[in-house]
Amino acid sequence: MSADAAINVEEVVRERYSEGAKQTESGLCCPTTYNPKYLAQLPQEVLDKDYGCGDPSRYLHPGETVLDLGSGAGKVCFIAAQVVGPTGTVIGIDINDDMLAVARRNLSPVADRIGFANVSFHKAKIQDLRLDLEALDQWLERNPVRCSGDMDGLERHKDSSRRQQPMVPDESIDVVVSNCVLNLVCSRDKRQLFSEIFRVLKRGGRAVISDIVSDEDVPAHLQNDAQLWSGCISGALREDDFLRAFEDAGFYGITILERQDEPWQTVEGIEFRSVTIAAYKGKEGDCWDQKQAVIYRGPFKEVRDDDGHTLRRGVRVAVCEKTFGIYSREPYLSHFDLVEPIQKLHPEDVTAFPCSGGMLVRDPRETKGQDYRLTTQAKPSTCDPNGGCC
Repeated sequence: MSADAAINVEEVVRERYSEGAKQTESGLCCPTTYNPKYLAQLPQEVLDKDYGCGDPSRYLHPGETVLDLGSGAGKVCFIAAQVVGPTGTVIGIDINDDMLAVARRNLSPVADRIGFANVSFHKAKIQDLRLDLEALDQWLERNPVRCSGDMDGLERHKDSSRRQQPMVPDESIDVVVSNCVLNLVCSRDKRQLFSEIFRVLKRGGRAVISDIVSDEDVPAHLQNDAQLWSGCISGALREDDFLRAFEDAGFYGITILERQDEPWQTVEGIEFRSVTIAAYKGKEGDCWDQKQAVIYRGPFKEVRDDDGHTLRRGVRVAVCEKTFGIYSREPYLSHFDLVEPIQKLHPEDVTAFPCSGGMLVRDPRETKGQDYRLTTQAKPSTCDPNGGCC
């Protein structure tokens, strides 16, 4: 029997975190170090009700639009607000009314301390970011469900709201962050959760997620333990499956940014630890040949990327315009030399690129041009009498 059938995951998680909003529960905490200059601006109530396992906020940049999934009492949101600054925006999403109440009553105090207001909190399931649950509650007050026929109307309204007024629109977010929450989503909804993260991100956006993972599959009897599930144990994905879930959703450049050496908790010999990963969106789309190439710097002799391209150390490898753009950004940039054509191709000369994986070597004449005959003189030495050269 699956955990979803044996226990009501959403109910047990909601109950435990409602209690955690009222009084601090140390069992939900995984020791994490945050930048003290940001913590200094946060009310004590927010600090006391923190139940995270990492700090995705340290990977944010000024001006970004950030979505925090499972924002709880608002700690990561209030830190992120300071990082992205007054030109940035932070949106917190949580399902728990008690946690939302803590976060919302601290909006004004934090804004007063940092000098600007750029945070908002909303109620939704993190695996269904289209549906605003507070707006739905208001609709239900006007249209109460009294019979089975009314249920059909409710479902039609929910579907219409998702399509016509999505709470978080497609491709509207620069960075999705989350801190020890993805594991709390029931197993049957996890695929949808990762798809939702992908949907709301802009092309070129990224997810930065801190969560608990396991080194072995969590057996059924542990998955059916309500206390362990709400305690971030039973819903944890095996570490490689956690990364594969992002891969299956369409992300590329998936990178482990931090990984606990020692497990946070061990249950029946299974180790549970915190990881923070980054995953990028933007590899979808057509492939066009602009005569570009990349040279992998190493240290490995050969690597294969998320699209099956093979890259051999020191070899001038042909790539399409899309892949060239991806390698021009993080997390790849430091690993490649980028080779642009000397003359940009005219649109009528651009052809489809055979992006079928493997490795295509780019002849230097393809980027320089077949008629390239330039001859140059060696640059004069700039060495000084004392032996220094630059």
